[in-house]
Amino acid sequence: MVRIWAKVMKEEKIIKDTIFEDLENNFDSDNFFNYVASICETIDIATPVILNKHLLHYVEFNTAIFLPSDFPEEVDFDRFVIEEASNY
Repeated sequence: MVRIWAKVMKEEKIIKDTIFEDLENNFDSDNFFNYVASICETIDIATPVILNKHLLHYVEFNTAIFLPSDFPEEVDFDRFVIEEASNY
């Protein structure tokens, strides 16, 4: 099962959030881009450029943080955070 809580943060406040779920499959790092792209489409933000550090942080620490510099276009928030939500 894959459950990811995604939060769009501005000035330390959550301005958008969602839970992504794939109850049929276990987490697969090869699908990380697809998870993030689906989340971004759901909350109507651009999909960030995903670097190895994002995937490694998610795999090792169950969280990844994307900054405005990680997006190909200008965004109006400070951080986009995803974290494992299996305990929520």
